[in-house]
Amino acid sequence: MVDANQTSLAVLDRLDAMTFTWLEWKHMYKTGLTVGKFAPLHRGHQHLIETALKETEHLIVVVYQAKTVTPIPLEVRAGWIRRLYPMVEVLEAPEAPEISGNSPEVRKMHEDFLRSFMAGRTIDVFFSSEPYGDWAAKVLHCDHRIVDRERIRVPISATDIRANREAYSHFLDPIVLADLEKYE
Repeated sequence: MVDANQTSLAVLDRLDAMTFTWLEWKHMYKTGLTVGKFAPLHRGHQHLIETALKETEHLIVVVYQAKTVTPIPLEVRAGWIRRLYPMVEVLEAPEAPEISGNSPEVRKMHEDFLRSFMAGRTIDVFFSSEPYGDWAAKVLHCDHRIVDRERIRVPISATDIRANREAYSHFLDPIVLADLEKYE
């Protein structure tokens, strides 16, 4: 009997390979960017980062402050990415807005922050799996690469993990899991 999930993942693997081959042929982006709280960093985030690494010469990951979401310090969350992906430029953003939402006021706050924080840098592509990626790419005047927005490839969110870490711990790297236990 054929497992539909395995078949779907096999198709996604082929599509990922085809996409990368096409991008290689057409061009590889010079500088990519993604942002997030990474509260906590999970396999979905890792899939996003690894996809971006395949498609860029240089990847920047901005880690936002998240005191209202998690007790885990910004430096620890940024450290996870530095340890797992030493080739990535990780920037800590302690002054990033913590408010979320899609109102014009909230969006403007985030746009102003992103524009200011990334001033002087040329970004060729913004990687995200969130709806805000469209407007972030416009602010940065770059392409938007959507990665697994529907959470099909890696069906998890940090919100789910914060709500029930035990049930979703298999989506966490051991270094992340060890740190989470320190901050309980």
